Amino acid sequence: MPLISEEPQIPESAQGPRVTPAAGRTTPTPRPVPGPRSAATPRPGRPGPGLARPAPPAQRAHPAPAAPAPARPKPAENPSAPQIQLIPAPVAGALDAAEEAVDLLLESGRAPGDILVLTTGEQHPWAAHELSFGEAAYWAQHDAGDDVFFADVSAADRAGSRPVVVVAVNGDADPTVARTLPVARDRAGALLIVCGDPQTINSALGAGV
Repeated sequence: MPLISEEPQIPESAQGPRVTPAAGRTTPTPRPVPGPRSAATPRPGRPGPGLARPAPPAQRAHPAPAAPAPARPKPAENPSAPQIQLIPAPVAGALDAAEEAVDLLLESGRAPGDILVLTTGEQHPWAAHELSFGEAAYWAQHDAGDDVFFADVSAADRAGSRPVVVVAVNGDADPTVARTLPVARDRAGALLIVCGDPQTINSALGAGV
């Protein structure tokens, strides 16, 4: 039988490493190594120099809320009725309390001609002095209307209306007080001040004071 010459075999150590790709996988292509990032190449998501940020979307202008309508004041039950103020005082001190009330009114800016003072008992010293010159001269000062005027309650019907009427209840005659206070309230345009005993005054005007 003839001998078949054998091919010379190369030792594995001389062939170099053998790379056998796995079944179904291709040999990956080597990725290029990125070079240094220049200033002109911005970081993702960050604008580079010289590039303006996109303008934000325009906000929709909302109309300003309308100002609430001012609350309407409640109408008074009787707009023509004057405000009534009671100053507690004994009979003997009612006239002094009335004079103090007049002083406060003048200091607050009330004009002297706006004030009428009525007494239920003894006359105010000013009225007694002016009446000594005669009633014509006395009432002429009332008609002038440029100063505080003092009168007895018996003359309340003759006295005209003034913005402020002050009543000094310096006499405890209930019938006189009961007759005087309603008249004084009618003469007062804005304010009625009553100086005296609260029980006597309340009994004269009832719940009106």
